[in-house]
Amino acid sequence: MAVDHDRLFKELITTFFEEFILLFFPQVHEHIDFHHLSFLSEELFTDVTAGEKYRVDLLVETKLKGEDGLIIVHIENQSYVQPSFPERMFIYFSRLFEKYRTNIVPIAVFSYDTIRDEPSSFTLRLPFGNILHFRFFTVELRKQNWRHYIRNDNPIAAALLSKMGYTESERIELKKQFLRMLVRMELDEAKQRLLIGFFETYVQLSDEEEQQLRNEVNKMETKEKEQVLELLISYEQKGLKEGVKKGLQQEKRQIAKKMLVKGYDIQTIHELTELPGLWI
Repeated sequence: MAVDHDRLFKELITTFFEEFILLFFPQVHEHIDFHHLSFLSEELFTDVTAGEKYRVDLLVETKLKGEDGLIIVHIENQSYVQPSFPERMFIYFSRLFEKYRTNIVPIAVFSYDTIRDEPSSFTLRLPFGNILHFRFFTVELRKQNWRHYIRNDNPIAAALLSKMGYTESERIELKKQFLRMLVRMELDEAKQRLLIGFFETYVQLSDEEEQQLRNEVNKMETKEKEQVLELLISYEQKGLKEGVKKGLQQEKRQIAKKMLVKGYDIQTIHELTELPGLWI
């Protein structure tokens, strides 16, 4: 199944918006009043020339400290290389400004696995001078050294370790440090599940690597070791239960199909298998 990268990033940053700004843009964080946050509905823009439609990933309406006027923070996750991306950021900016007529903070998060020098501006120029120079803020995740973030008790940092610049040989250590960060932060279960789900979408260890991870965890100091092992076991059990549940549902659907072939009516199949009405 294809991964919906934009949805994953949107859910993560919506849940931890302030932490995202603090981690990557501390100078912006100083000025934003996070008591006034409103997540706006998706904006759909149509490129008539190219015949394509684009949805803005995330729009947040907020205020600057000590000021009454509103500002909008626009965050766009780019999960694939696109040469025309700076132009698209400008088009988003211009259409958002046309609609809201307020200050806009444009941010691009480059989350693909290659290392590139991404532009942070879009310029229109003629031989006799520049017509336009539009700049936006950027985060190039693959260029970030993940080890620089493991002492930072920030949930966004923990999740995004999975998209930073690590090598294949560092995968086990990467997950170990991710788990240590989760233990230190003492988040509620819903937030833990979000972070673990995000991380494991991009970093999936083999059975052999998982065993090596357990060996590494067993070398930790007693208290921390117990907490990390408890976290590992807890989510392994939840994953097992989900797997068993999914397997049972698939088995029930197979039985239901056979019953349907043999002439059972839908209501009887529903009563016997407890599958929902639209099980097919």
